[in-house]
Amino acid sequence: MKRKNLLLILLLIILSLTAYYKKHPNTDEFFPTEQLETAYDEKRSNIQVTGTGEVIKLLPDDTEGSQHQKMIVRVGPNQTILISHNISLAPRAEVKEGDTITFHGEYEWNEKGGIVHWTHHDPKNTHPDGWLEVNGIRYR
Repeated sequence: MKRKNLLLILLLIILSLTAYYKKHPNTDEFFPTEQLETAYDEKRSNIQVTGTGEVIKLLPDDTEGSQHQKMIVRVGPNQTILISHNISLAPRAEVKEGDTITFHGEYEWNEKGGIVHWTHHDPKNTHPDGWLEVNGIRYR
């Protein structure tokens, strides 16, 4: 009887870990703001990042398909990134040029400094959730 219970517990642990890693596939690829320059230099993509920067330009929304709020954020002395925040799935961030913004999402390399997207919850629970935070308010 004890052996069956032990096997059942082990099976539940394995299933739980499998479900967790399917939901959080990039948990081993985490880069804070200071390492975004390294991610850019190494042309890395599909990595989870959390960072802070200054909004230097608000861009028009992308209205094709899912709508995205877009902004350029300076994350270091020599690097800017584009943040593409899905406002079909998350509230629009109340942000203006000059604001400090903190973000969590997925970084994709490009020649201009990179893009951070997935700054929202994932309704299908297949991707790590992201967010934007401005003036103490978190948008996800």
